[in-house]
Amino acid sequence: MGEIGCASNSDYSRGNGLKVMTQYIFVTGGVVSGLGKGLTSAAIGTLLESHGLKIALQKFDPYINVDPGTMSPFQHGEVYVTPDGAETDLDLGHYERFTSCEISAHSNYTTGKIYSAVIQRERRGDYLGKTVQVIPHITDEIKDSIAKVGSTDVDVVITEIGGTVGDIESLPFLEALRQFGHQHGRENVLFIHLTLLPFIKASGEIKTKPTQHSVGRLREIGILPDLLVCRTEMDVEKEVTEKLALFCNVPVESVFIEKDVETSIYELPLVLRQQQLDTQILNHFRREPGSGNMDNWIEVVESLRHPKHEIEVAVVGKYIELTDSYKSIYEALTHGGIHNNTRVRFRRVQAEDLANGDPESVLGGVDAVLVPGGFGERGLEGKVNTIQYARENNIPFLGICYGMHAAVIEYCRNVLDIKEASSTEIHKDTPHPVITLLQEQHEVSEKGGTMRLGGWPCKFKEGSICEKEYGVSDVSERHRHRYEFNNDYRDQLIEAGLSISGTSPDGNLVEVVEVENHPWFVACQYHPEFQSKPFDAHPLFRGLVKAALERRTQSV
Repeated sequence: MGEIGCASNSDYSRGNGLKVMTQYIFVTGGVVSGLGKGLTSAAIGTLLESHGLKIALQKFDPYINVDPGTMSPFQHGEVYVTPDGAETDLDLGHYERFTSCEISAHSNYTTGKIYSAVIQRERRGDYLGKTVQVIPHITDEIKDSIAKVGSTDVDVVITEIGGTVGDIESLPFLEALRQFGHQHGRENVLFIHLTLLPFIKASGEIKTKPTQHSVGRLREIGILPDLLVCRTEMDVEKEVTEKLALFCNVPVESVFIEKDVETSIYELPLVLRQQQLDTQILNHFRREPGSGNMDNWIEVVESLRHPKHEIEVAVVGKYIELTDSYKSIYEALTHGGIHNNTRVRFRRVQAEDLANGDPESVLGGVDAVLVPGGFGERGLEGKVNTIQYARENNIPFLGICYGMHAAVIEYCRNVLDIKEASSTEIHKDTPHPVITLLQEQHEVSEKGGTMRLGGWPCKFKEGSICEKEYGVSDVSERHRHRYEFNNDYRDQLIEAGLSISGTSPDGNLVEVVEVENHPWFVACQYHPEFQSKPFDAHPLFRGLVKAALERRTQSV
């Protein structure tokens, strides 16, 4: 196997004129999981982009699933879909929202994906009869995967390692990082370790011992952290950072405090910039700083801190108690608020609560309604009742994927009076399958990675809400579904006032439906939330917020 670095050499130069290859940042976590390595990695990407560097972001997940596509939202949160159709970890959503990096299937690797690739090679005989082992075969595959996100025009690759140092599942990945750092040289590799500084209320003290132990575990593996980023709920005194520096063997200026932000996660790049984290990274890599312009982020944070308006949007779903299950939805709504200088408050509603009873008691007073994607029977009837309430009361509405299916079912039942209208996903023998399995799915037997996935083209009807909001008639949006609108009911629905406003270019797949004579009612088969950024809100989310704001203004 050749040198990994040779596959991703760059022609960019340091300030002294010397040529440099692509350089690498590895972000590990310690003490506890869920500290925000993904957000920290994304924020680092933001800082480096402000200096004119092109970055790539990547995450390794130690679990054995090949990807999170078959995992329950209760266990894993949302599944984030890349343009090339990979089902990935939700942290890749942070990568795209915070940076301009291009994510792909190579941006997320799991233990299952790594081992599957090695086993396939073994079955083909690629190892020429050798005994296949964790070292070097698994670790070589991991190193190859790091190199795949680099290219001749990428300056810095940022790789996040999921899990916590000390987990048995993470050991092959950490060993691969140790080897990678040794092969590429310390000047081209930077290790950042994110830890927790717990506050003991009884003694009124912040404790550094967990961080010391975590760094000690890394050092046993052979990885010496260059920078420490410490999560905390409290202000940290100088003597604490000095103690961390002394016991963790890093300079005091290499200890950064990541206190919980007050307003929004979008403050994080500014918090780290204030502590000159970007300067430390550039100095390590011997790169000259660029402009470091962060004006767009400052504007975003100011808009969130001091909005001119406020609205409330009801998000009606089946995993509503878990915010990570609809992470991109909430962020995209926030982006729509930023665009309209409006604070968006969320009314999180469990769909099952609306299956029976009066929707007014649950949804009364909201300015807009959103029904997100999902799978399975639970919550469908509540979603249908929600959509009927929004349609009949002229409340701005956005349905996404399963939300579109529920919108079509609702319209059939309550406008066309087809009371048994349903989806074959829910009722296989329904006499009126207005939502049915995609033709390409009939011969599919495996669940993992077999849906319609990734970016697909969509063409909008002239004069539609979507054409107005997007400002163009042709777009590409990301999909994740097996079931679709049944064209057998198409003419009936159009005659009854349901506009087919977006289709695949050949006109066969219905991508978007809109309700005529309604202020703002859009339901789409695709997932627009995956293409929204804080300073570039997705057209449908900024449109929904604008419509909600107009409704609130008119009702005052």
